[in-house]
Amino acid sequence: MSERHSQSTLDGGLPAHERVYRSLRARVMHGLVAPGVSMTLRGIAAEFDVSTTPAREAVRRLVAEGALKLSASGRVSTPELTNERIEELASLRALLEPELASRALPRAHVALIDRMQAINAVIDEMIVKGDASGYVRSNLEFHRTLYLRAQAPAMLGLIETVWLQSGPTMRLLYERLQRRQASANHRKIISALHSGDEPGLRLAIRMDVTQGLRMLVS
Repeated sequence: MSERHSQSTLDGGLPAHERVYRSLRARVMHGLVAPGVSMTLRGIAAEFDVSTTPAREAVRRLVAEGALKLSASGRVSTPELTNERIEELASLRALLEPELASRALPRAHVALIDRMQAINAVIDEMIVKGDASGYVRSNLEFHRTLYLRAQAPAMLGLIETVWLQSGPTMRLLYERLQRRQASANHRKIISALHSGDEPGLRLAIRMDVTQGLRMLVS
């Protein structure tokens, strides 16, 4: 093992391929990479100061999750979603996320709701600042904070894969979104949690997760 590869394994206590994978995964999921942006394995390896082997392994995992595309020439890119693919991802969110929210409702204690209100305040700040990636990241944090209380890890894993595949496209959505829409939908979610209104919670979640993506369908 080379000195560079060995050092990369030690950094953060993670193997090099895992560190590259987690960094790239977060970057894609949070909309830091636009759809259709191209990269190379050599460029990724240089950025993270590792050999091409851990870079290739990280990319291979993200390709399997549908977050990246890898050509025969080694060119890596984020997929540009078709209208049909956007509709499919929106439908998956509409199926899974209301169910996760419903399962979380009995465990939605006051501290959790307060935390979600605080995250929603951050979303408002991101909107004012024009911080697209901060908006996407905070929006996902709002939903994940609730869904973790569902204690349904397999279902949450599925929806996180959907978020990963739609991350770059969500960056485009931010540019078209009426700036207060997401925050308003979140306030309806919080209100339903406060009152224990399961049908209202399901409806608010469904509206929040589908309205945005379907705005992108031309």
